[in-house]
Amino acid sequence: MLALLIGTLVKVAIMAGFVINVAAILTWYDRRGSAMMQDRIGPNRAVIKLPIIGELRLAGLLHTAADGVKFFFKEDFTPPKADKILFALAPIICMVPVIALTAVIPMTDTICVSQLHAVGTNGGFWPAMLRSGVGCPHAMANPIIVDGAIAPLDVGILFVFAFAGQGIVGAAIAGWASDNKFSLMGALRAASQMVSYEVTMGISLVGAFMIYGTVRLDDMVRWQGENAWGIFVQPVAFFLFFVAAVAETKRIPFDLPEAESELVSGYFTEYSGMKFGMFYFAEYMEVVTSSMMLVTIFLGGWQLPFLHRDGLTISFGETVLVASKFPHVWMTIIGVLTFFGKTLLLCWFQAFVRWTLPRFRYDQLMKLGWRVLLPASLANVFATGIIYLAIDHATTYVKGGFRVAADVTQAVVAALIAFAIIRMFIGLFRPTRHVRQILGTSAHATVEEGGTKVTPMQA
Repeated sequence: MLALLIGTLVKVAIMAGFVINVAAILTWYDRRGSAMMQDRIGPNRAVIKLPIIGELRLAGLLHTAADGVKFFFKEDFTPPKADKILFALAPIICMVPVIALTAVIPMTDTICVSQLHAVGTNGGFWPAMLRSGVGCPHAMANPIIVDGAIAPLDVGILFVFAFAGQGIVGAAIAGWASDNKFSLMGALRAASQMVSYEVTMGISLVGAFMIYGTVRLDDMVRWQGENAWGIFVQPVAFFLFFVAAVAETKRIPFDLPEAESELVSGYFTEYSGMKFGMFYFAEYMEVVTSSMMLVTIFLGGWQLPFLHRDGLTISFGETVLVASKFPHVWMTIIGVLTFFGKTLLLCWFQAFVRWTLPRFRYDQLMKLGWRVLLPASLANVFATGIIYLAIDHATTYVKGGFRVAADVTQAVVAALIAFAIIRMFIGLFRPTRHVRQILGTSAHATVEEGGTKVTPMQA
């Protein structure tokens, strides 16, 4: 019992620490990354002056720390006619569910710990595990099974949707309780947008439920490890879920509830100090948790191509090319690093989208949700059902062909990962070349067009 309690506390610390710290890094990347994309200097004003080293800027990372400190010391203003209780409760409702829904997201496969601490193959993590399932080998004496998720609930994804929907309530309460017309307008926009895109988000996953045969997130990942990643078996659902997830975070191009050119700051216009900081930080935490969901459902979770619970097995159909057993401790570490690495990659991609696409108009936003994404998600469910029934009634030869195709997708992913790693190292060690290239000026363009046409001045 004590071991399970310690394991739970460790998992809570890892998940909460990852979400909070990555959210803080994303606030920095939004400044630094956008500056690099737009050819600007970026954050460079926060400085620590040291006697010998001089000015320490840390590529703008000190701005994130300065913002955090600033939130605690700014005035905590409350509008005179605001509903004081609901006004203070809204940021809590927005922030707490984002952390709570990480409880059911698995960071790795089940861990087997032997209670016998003798020296040899029976002690600790060291013996190789069974390839499939959640059990432990018979060689382990009195094993303790620790789940990869904090709370591996049978309802799984339903728990996520239940808690994710609380953000709608928090945004609506914040706008209504502020006694501000701009805040109320932003709250109405946020509520209608989040409700609209949650429908698409939920229906887009129905096809995945049909394929995986479960709503437990850890079982979904195990299915992908034994077959193919969800992005290959449900590519349309992946795209729909990704778009809906970006809309749920209310970031560009879906930041209509906070459009500063129209609504000042939307539903948190009247918030200041740490209350504003909670809204601000919750938005970045939503980016992290939505990336975790995408990784878990569509990108194999903690899985890597041909790496299973017992080690490395490269096979195509019934033909096994390589089979090697690895110690359980290394497979656990690889699984955790893989899951968080994929999450970081998707967080970066969402930040890249935020600084690439322009903002929609509000009517375009709602039309996209109800007239494009929702019909597409329903069509995906219908198509998935037909294909699933066709495969279920197919011959053994056809099913074997799909088995080989699934293994080929694993090989494709492995090749893409290797290519990305090689390109990264080439980019790091390649010498930088600065080439000055003048594309032209407005004066040159005017001359090429025949010059400026001068007309008589009119009174």
